[in-house]
Amino acid sequence: MDLKERILTKKLPQHIAIIMDGNGRWAKQKGLIRAIGHENGTKSVRQTVEGCAELGVKNLTLYAFSTENWNRPKLEVKTLMKLLVSSLKKEIKTLQDNDIKLSAIGSLNTLPQKVHKELLEVIESTKNNTRMTLTLALSYGSREEIVNTIKEISNKVKNNIISPEIIDESIINEHLYTRNLPDVDLLIRTSGEQRISNFLLWQIAYAELFFTNVLWPDFTKQHLYEAIIEYQKRERRFGKTSEQLS
Repeated sequence: MDLKERILTKKLPQHIAIIMDGNGRWAKQKGLIRAIGHENGTKSVRQTVEGCAELGVKNLTLYAFSTENWNRPKLEVKTLMKLLVSSLKKEIKTLQDNDIKLSAIGSLNTLPQKVHKELLEVIESTKNNTRMTLTLALSYGSREEIVNTIKEISNKVKNNIISPEIIDESIINEHLYTRNLPDVDLLIRTSGEQRISNFLLWQIAYAELFFTNVLWPDFTKQHLYEAIIEYQKRERRFGKTSEQLS
């Protein structure tokens, strides 16, 4: 039985989030410039998106560019932005053919104008697709998201739009970038690093974490299947006991 056949379709994670790490190290190991690593990483994005859609996963969020990534060498940032534009143009047909809706979260207004324009065009053209939602986290930082959420809610309290007494988890959820997405069920990080790196800190409160040593450009559908199989082996108690679940 191959890995895909071992996956239980009734226990699929409804929201998978991935920290795509290791492009630079992959390139360095091969004596190549970092940009080549990022280019090869787009192949893994395609495989992962296709794999999730084929299985029936409804939501996939990819950490494509963090707020901290702006501090990288200017040439690398410029290359990443060019790659993003070319990838969006190249993949729009694939998104349409597979009924995949594109979304984006983060400080999108900080993106270069050309990138922002291309992104919004693809989002608009795929907005009616329903098979799966692919969300790109771009110029994204979870702490910044939470700070913005607090500011928005505080402003509404100040202007008597909402009362402090009614503020609960649902109110906070409604003001996050991910307001239209369910909480993350499975968080995958490649490259062997075992940290969250300021990614969806609120949304992964009860997520299952899966770390793999595979560098992102080498990540395939088979590695995705391995992560999902591991996820399905775990008991998700959400604070309850095993006896309560049974």
